[in-house]
This record gives sequence, C-alpha cells and structure tokens, in this order.
Amino acid sequence: MPAAVAVIGTGAIGRDLVSKVHRSPVLRCALVAGRNPDSAGLRYAAALGYPASADGIQAVLAAPAPFDVVFDATNARAHAEHWRLLRPLETLLIDLTPSRVGQMVVPTLTGTQAPTERNVSLISCGGQASTPIAHALAERFPVRYIEVVSTVASTIAGRATRLNLDEYVATTRHALSAFSGVADTKAILNISPAVPPATFRTAVHAIVPGAGAEAAVVRAVVAEAAERVRKFAPGYEVVACDVSGERVVVSLEVTADSDVLPRYAGNLDIINSAAVMVAEQHAARLRPAARTGVRP
Repeated sequence: MPAAVAVIGTGAIGRDLVSKVHRSPVLRCALVAGRNPDSAGLRYAAALGYPASADGIQAVLAAPAPFDVVFDATNARAHAEHWRLLRPLETLLIDLTPSRVGQMVVPTLTGTQAPTERNVSLISCGGQASTPIAHALAERFPVRYIEVVSTVASTIAGRATRLNLDEYVATTRHALSAFSGVADTKAILNISPAVPPATFRTAVHAIVPGAGAEAAVVRAVVAEAAERVRKFAPGYEVVACDVSGERVVVSLEVTADSDVLPRYAGNLDIINSAAVMVAEQHAARLRPAARTGVRP
C-alpha cells in the first residue's frame, strides 16, 4: 500500500510536491494543508481530489492516524514549531526550509540508507545543486576554499524564500563544509528581476592547488558527479567548467521537470525531487515492516 503523506505549505514548492507525489507509485497524498483558504495550492490539491485544509499544522495533528511522511514547505521558523509538535509521532518529517534542524540529506552523497533521525533537512536549493560538486572536488583534490553563488528568478522566489535569506546562507555554508570537509566556505543567493525570468543557475568557485595541471581530471570528476544528480533531477547540467591555475569555476543550470512549475524554476524542482526520493525510499522500507508488523 502506498505510504500516506501530507504536505504543509501551498506555495509553488507545495504545489510541485503535490504534483510529484501524484505521479509517484509508492506515495499517496492524504492531506494538503495551508493557512490561506484561497491559495492556488489548496485549489490545485482539491482539483486532484486530495483532502485540503486551511488549518495548517493543526490539520495534520487532527488526522485520525499519523502520516508516514510529512513534507514541510513553509519557512524555517515555522518548521522548528512543526517539529516540536510532530516529534512524538512516528512520522518522517522532510524539511524543505533552510531551518538546519534535521539531518542533512543529499541523495547522491547520503545514498539510500535510512536517516538516523525522523527529521531530515534538504538544506536549500543551492545546497542541493552545489554540494555534489563541492564534495566531488574535495574528495579528489586538496580544496582550500569554496564559494557558491546561486541565482533564482524573482517570480518564483516566494515570501518564505525572502524571509529565510539569512537561514539560507547559514544552512548552505554549513552543508558545504559538512559534505566537503572544507572549513572556509561562502554562500550567496541572488534574486533576479530579469525579464524573461532567469533560469536557476549555481556557480561553484573553488581554490584547488594544482588543479591547473590536472584540468582534464577536474572536468571528469565534475561530469561524473553531475551524471549522478541527473538520475533524480534530469534538468541538472554543467554548462561550463573552467580551470585557471588553482581556480576552478563550475557553472550549473537546472531546468524544472514538473507539471506545474515553469522550466526556469529548477531551484524548486531539484530540492523537491530530492525530497520525493527520500520519501519513496522511506516508503520502500515501510513495506516489509508492514508485513512483519514492525515499523523501521
């Protein structure tokens, strides 16, 4: 039986999550909860035939049984309270905010193993795009410094994104250091007002002693890391990999593979694709547990 999931948050991230869950053979959308009864997200969920509520987290808590998975697509401050309320339950809480509360997950780096905590963090859109490259470079070379600059279109950067800019920077930097082992890191997020809207882009800048002599190896390492990401986010592309002396710049572009997002919203697509992959892996672990009557 598909795992029962709830989505909290009815902005663009929430709508895309509902769309991706709708396409999943192992997940079942059992509730979409927001706080604005007139939101497009609640209308979209209702149109697909899913239960929708404007009671927010209270609707999740009022459910007759805990959900197998809850996606939190609200904001960092709200997530801390949601975790406090959901922690006593057996639910896996997947955090789409940069709250830095839960266990960090990057699919190509953390793999398919079960998280050790029931609160998992998807870090940030820039974190999902950049950490696989940062990790790959640091695993092969003695990287001294990493700087990540991401650009998102203003039309897709919602209120929560703008409220969480400080948290975004801090959480992305923390992930870069944690997954690469490089202490000196920096993260920047640009919100572009360009018309037409700018496609999501992330540039990974690294100081790599000796990289110039091994430029071909650098490019091969980056290409291999990108190929792994494309297995769950097919719009992830390396558009340039420049090596000049000890400076390496990897330019990435992510387009969305979504029923509801514009193609330029790759920032939302990559983090949501990662989140749904985590949920599907959890659902797979629940199946044998359901047969034996023992939950993982």
